[in-house]
Amino acid sequence: MPVYNRERYVLSALRSLIRQGDAADLDIIVIDDGSTDGSAEAVRSMMVENPCIRLFRQENMGVAKTRNAGLRQLPADAEFVSFLDSDDISLAERFKTDLAHFRATPSLELTYSLMTLADRIDDERLEPTFDSRIVTLRGISLSTALFRRSLVERTGQFDEEFEQSEDTDYLLRVFERGPNYELLDTVAIYYRRHAGNVTREHGDRVRNHLRAIHKSIRRRKADPSLREIPGIFEMKSPLNDWPMT
Repeated sequence: MPVYNRERYVLSALRSLIRQGDAADLDIIVIDDGSTDGSAEAVRSMMVENPCIRLFRQENMGVAKTRNAGLRQLPADAEFVSFLDSDDISLAERFKTDLAHFRATPSLELTYSLMTLADRIDDERLEPTFDSRIVTLRGISLSTALFRRSLVERTGQFDEEFEQSEDTDYLLRVFERGPNYELLDTVAIYYRRHAGNVTREHGDRVRNHLRAIHKSIRRRKADPSLREIPGIFEMKSPLNDWPMT
């Protein structure tokens, strides 16, 4: 979990993970990327009763370097890897649902689920409010994926040249390797839409997204063993035009 100035949301994100401890032996790695608010203190407030949370702090380096810092902290015995941004919510029993598919298919390397975008989330219930605008889709999101550790190692680190769309680039590289994957029709996360979302910077997001696609095309031209990217991502949603207040 990369964190940068998310004091308002990070406790809800962590609570949504902690409640899934009955499905997996969790190791929650939080990398604070030079936050200037109380994000680190908020995380520490949960660590006493939840020793599965580990907090690491660094100077502000950007999200790609922060994700790589998290990967470097993976314990040696970790079999699966997932991501959650510090303002989103992991649905109850999400890991229980996904891990059942891995048990049923030992060769499975990746599950990729749906996401629900919501502009209002009840932070007590960890659910969208009754008046929230929502839409469910299969978008570009690391948090909807559960990776077998060996696939993460085969894919390598995040490309630190990306200030945004490092997740797009990473997922393209994952699918280029032709993993054994399964698309699930269950929702993995609630993606919280708010004024601080980095993806609201539309022009930069589009440029970085196109750059990630271009790099994928170049890799596949240079290496014919790499696979075509399956057409599984929904790139647009009605929520892109929501006014944020």
